[in-house]
Amino acid sequence: MLSRRLLRVKVMQFVYAFQKNGDVSLLQAEKDLFHSISKSYELYHLFLLLLVDIHLFASNKIETGRNKKVPTREDLNPNTRFIENRLLVQLSTNKSLNNYIKEKAISWANNPEIIKSLFDAIITSDIYGQHIESPFVSYDEDRKFIVKLSEKVISQHEQLYNLLEEHSIFWNDEAEFIMSMVIKTLKDFQAENGNLQSLQTEFKDEDDIKFVKTLIQKTILNQKDNIEVIRKFSQNWDLERVAFMDIVLMQIALTEMIEFSGIPLKVTLNEYIELAKHYSTPKSGLFINGILDKIAGYLMEEGRVIKNGKGLSMGERSN
Repeated sequence: MLSRRLLRVKVMQFVYAFQKNGDVSLLQAEKDLFHSISKSYELYHLFLLLLVDIHLFASNKIETGRNKKVPTREDLNPNTRFIENRLLVQLSTNKSLNNYIKEKAISWANNPEIIKSLFDAIITSDIYGQHIESPFVSYDEDRKFIVKLSEKVISQHEQLYNLLEEHSIFWNDEAEFIMSMVIKTLKDFQAENGNLQSLQTEFKDEDDIKFVKTLIQKTILNQKDNIEVIRKFSQNWDLERVAFMDIVLMQIALTEMIEFSGIPLKVTLNEYIELAKHYSTPKSGLFINGILDKIAGYLMEEGRVIKNGKGLSMGERSN
């Protein structure tokens, strides 16, 4: 499932666009947000399909070599360890993956160059060389090999990321998040599950769907009130000169503090501080940390932030 951090990033993007442009309704903004999330889930499947297509490319390459009019010794006696990789064979027959691909009609057919480029990067890597020469042969070794390739070769391939950026505006900032989902999926594969191995779902549960809806709806509806609170605790700052992204992030953080009693304050604060560091200015993390910390204390004293269950753990405030 998509991580809560990625869901926060998605909400951030659409709240920012809504407040900056104001040319769509709240309903449309919410609809566009969920479409963006579905595109991220599509990218998850595209990454898995990428492995399948690289595997198929390798198989076809070996077959082409064998069928040459004048094949070389290497053509006739290729190393087949990659095409016989148990995890790749299992992935290529996975029912969930194939059903999704068929339903969404997604493929890499229009980008054969990226398949060849990645294959070349794989077979010239030390990881590949060590694996095909290793005397250890097992499903676990095959899985470790594909996980390592995904981490060290595929996820580092600049040409792949350039292609993704051209293909969809929704994929600009999230490819690394999605690749981490793919790697976790591969680590979870078990031989005994065969083609019924489960893949990750778009949302963990209904709580995640509610989390997204509440964050965007309440942040947009309570924009005026939230900004007043932020202004109250930013007396030494001219909000008109503060990075607009910082103001957006603080508004979403306030919504999360108030609306989700089960999420510890420390978690909320840390998440938005990290997002500020990545998506705003170099000093935004420190700025947001100082303002949100003061606001959190104020809201708890006012009784507007009430934590229970898990929300009381993980370094929760005691005052």
